[in-house]
Amino acid sequence: MLMVTVAYAAALVIEARTGKVVTDRLVEAKIDWVTVQADGLQVQLTGTAPNEAARFRAVNMVGSLVDSSRIRDGLDVAPASAIQAPDFSVQMLRTEDGIQLIGLMPETPGEGVLTELALADAAAALTPRTDLTNMLESANYPAPETWGPSLAFGLEALKRLERSKVSVAANRVEVTAISDSEAQKRRLESDLRAIAPPGVELVLDISAPRPVITPFTLRFVIDAEGARFDSCSADTPRAQSQILTAATAAGLSGRPLCTIGLGTPTPRWAEAVALAIRAVAELGSASVTFSDADVTLLAGSEVSQATFDKVVGELETGLPDAFSLTSTLEQKETATQGPAEFTATVSEAGDVTLRGRLTDEIQRQAVDAFARAAFEGAEVVTATRLDDSLPDGWPVRVLAGLEALAEVDNGSLLVRADTVEVTGVTGSQEARGRITQILSGKLGQGQTFRVNVRYDEALDPIASLPTPEECAADVNAVIAQNKITFTPASAEIATGARPVLDALAAILVACPPMQLEIGGHTDAQGSEGGNQALSQARAEAVLVALQGRRVDTSGMTAVGLASSRLPNFVGFGGNGGNAFGCYGGIEFAGVGQSFLGGAALSRADSLFGKVPYAYCRWRYLSGGCGDGGDRCIWASFS
Repeated sequence: MLMVTVAYAAALVIEARTGKVVTDRLVEAKIDWVTVQADGLQVQLTGTAPNEAARFRAVNMVGSLVDSSRIRDGLDVAPASAIQAPDFSVQMLRTEDGIQLIGLMPETPGEGVLTELALADAAAALTPRTDLTNMLESANYPAPETWGPSLAFGLEALKRLERSKVSVAANRVEVTAISDSEAQKRRLESDLRAIAPPGVELVLDISAPRPVITPFTLRFVIDAEGARFDSCSADTPRAQSQILTAATAAGLSGRPLCTIGLGTPTPRWAEAVALAIRAVAELGSASVTFSDADVTLLAGSEVSQATFDKVVGELETGLPDAFSLTSTLEQKETATQGPAEFTATVSEAGDVTLRGRLTDEIQRQAVDAFARAAFEGAEVVTATRLDDSLPDGWPVRVLAGLEALAEVDNGSLLVRADTVEVTGVTGSQEARGRITQILSGKLGQGQTFRVNVRYDEALDPIASLPTPEECAADVNAVIAQNKITFTPASAEIATGARPVLDALAAILVACPPMQLEIGGHTDAQGSEGGNQALSQARAEAVLVALQGRRVDTSGMTAVGLASSRLPNFVGFGGNGGNAFGCYGGIEFAGVGQSFLGGAALSRADSLFGKVPYAYCRWRYLSGGCGDGGDRCIWASFS
């Protein structure tokens, strides 16, 4: 009995010491996922290794302490996680030195999607006189669904922007670029948003360099019409905010245009302008004009002399040293006979008429020539009289006024010895500022002028552009009522379809750039290859016809759809007694959107959600078109 007890105790001691030694060694090696259990001379190892290498390391470590025959390996290995597809992205950098391509692309992107080689070739073609830096790599993983449209759009953006960085991901395109002017910036932003593919987020950061403003001009007016800026310039965003805050306190409403540019005569520009605006507000009827450091304050005749003296004194004292103030209080008008005047009018049709007085024949010829150059292409009628008693500086006032009048779409000019007044309508939000800049620079300090120019959005070539949605609605209205017809088994457009093409061209010419597919269709007769070729030829015939009508077709592609999807809103050539025939036609759709159709749909399908009812119209197709019924097709633009 004693021997049994001694043996049992010895076994317990051996188990405890073995377990402790092995556990301490594993803890020292920072292997905490192994559980050690000693059973007599055997050592049981259990747990889950993060990988096979870790399991092998743990077993070898225990084997260095205990004979391998005593080890019972019960370790598991965690299953390997599935390798995720990489995030494909491409960065395209374009500068004067060339184009750089960096990123990871799918090795087999799919049909119709740019490959690594195709992208490099297309980018190199944009700057053929410079070298292409190609650091693209590829991985053999499937491309996301929106990768192709995103990459094609990114390449198009790179094509339009000569100084840019375009970052393309499957669902996001970031464009950073520098434009030449604010107008070009707005146009580029509008164009890129119009052609952005659906389902892809577009982030635009297009900057425009600050313009050099010469002279640096500002004009603030308070009269019977209220407070307004005829021109506003600032050197920094902070100065702009300070000026607009002072103008708002003086009664200005809305958010006026105040250009941030280079050329300020002093860093204290905003301080001087704010002080002058407060002076105008105190006078109640006045205007202040800054032309660089020259300041002209003109108070209305209804302002009292005492108020005028007080305000002018405070303004002269408060203006920074760099500025020079000229102040005038208008006198109440008295009856005079026949003031010397020169007038010019620009009609809505663009015709220019010059009337009034000029000093001599030389000036008359000079004014006529200047007007023909300033209003290029307009019919200019000169009906002026000569008067050698006109005041000094009259020619300068007339030419400055004509130069200012050329900034409006239609309006009038009045030149007198005491004032120059420009009135009219313009489609540019910057025209009033340019007119003020011209007059203040040409007439000089202390000269009175008025600018009564109104902005009309309908005349703005950028603001008046129809949206893609509006273009789609107009095109849908045309194709819902008319058809593009072809002669049977031919790609020749029928004579009766020309008015339809004329109507479509008139719409598309006025639309912003759009990516558009023109799908050609045929009936189901004949071979599949023949139908495909005929439908492709019909689509190309329509593309050529639109191009011949001066439509920008750079974003349009012709697609042959054979007989797979027959639209009902296009015309077909005659087919015996069938009123609408089955010889195929043309369908329009935005790139990235499907051509709907091909299967007959019931009215219930149209009304209850299979296709958007707003884009549908019904047409009964009688014998010769398969099962007949109502067919619903849409045409839309991206």
